[in-house]
Amino acid sequence: MAMNYKEEDGHPHSGVGPGPAVKSKKPDNTAFKQQRLPAWQPILTAGTVLPAFFVIGIIFIPIGIGIFVTSNNIREYEIDYTGIDPSSPCHKCLNTTLNATPCACVINFTLDNAFESNVFMYYGLSNFYQNHRRYVKSRDDSQLNGDKNSLTNPSKECDPYRMNQSLPIAPCGAIANSMFNDTLILYEIKDGVEVKIELAKTGIAWWTDKHVKFRNPTGNGSASLESLFAGTTKPLNWNKAVYQLDEKDPDNNGFINEDFIVWMRTAALPTFRKLYGLIEKKEATYAALAPGNYSLHVAYNYPVLSFDGRKRMILSTISWMGGKNPFLGIAYITVGSICFFLGVVLLIIHHKYGNRNNSADIPN
Repeated sequence: MAMNYKEEDGHPHSGVGPGPAVKSKKPDNTAFKQQRLPAWQPILTAGTVLPAFFVIGIIFIPIGIGIFVTSNNIREYEIDYTGIDPSSPCHKCLNTTLNATPCACVINFTLDNAFESNVFMYYGLSNFYQNHRRYVKSRDDSQLNGDKNSLTNPSKECDPYRMNQSLPIAPCGAIANSMFNDTLILYEIKDGVEVKIELAKTGIAWWTDKHVKFRNPTGNGSASLESLFAGTTKPLNWNKAVYQLDEKDPDNNGFINEDFIVWMRTAALPTFRKLYGLIEKKEATYAALAPGNYSLHVAYNYPVLSFDGRKRMILSTISWMGGKNPFLGIAYITVGSICFFLGVVLLIIHHKYGNRNNSADIPN
């Protein structure tokens, strides 16, 4: 019997070739795509979990105690000179305003313990939000790096502290405009006579900031720093131009002034401290600051009453872990103690109920 085939049947004898290959979504037959790779899955048992808790506790608790003791051995002395208290010598300066004549006040204090090693002087501010988004962005990093185009044409991020009377502001932005400008001078009182304590104003900024991020504009070798900043004006709230920040040290002026660099590194929290200067230990046999009477002379320029802020002067030594910070030691002790306590609790539970669970798995 003859059989008739239609062309659309695609039969090999019909003269029509095979249709297109059907694509499959099935993954390739490989160890990776078929999930046949060897794997390791930890099985949490009392024999592995309990030692881990005890080891963490035994390691963390001694480390925390060491850090906490080291932090407590750091000498620190703090003076709030805001002047909120009517009995404070700086109360008369509480209502000072920017660009006004500096208000002078003197605070006497006594150090009962010696500061043996180098002493770091900080200024501290409270309720000052340097972490506000618009405040943090209000700067021109190209200008601060010495770029001439940015010097005369600052970034629009600096608005409204970008131009003043058609002149570009250098340095521009809200951060630079609000730079801390109180002057703090420390004196030691010996036999009723005040002896000024020398304060190093260099070496207080990060090396990368001083030598990489901040640079003065460049010119020919004979050009003065003032001429390099020609055609610009100072920030609105400054009493002097950027090239006059340190009149004693010409190499510490302009954008590379270390007080300015320290201020430009914004703080993450509203209560912070920034390094103001360094009291170096001159002789090995004498303390940097001996016990005795001292006085702090303040040129009160920086108003904080408008935002309910506070101002402090802090004297502190440091250790291998930096300044005084008991939180890290407390955190280590807390975590170690919790782990050790949980290890003991789980050990008791395992000892009491472990054998009962094992016997339940054995068939009769």
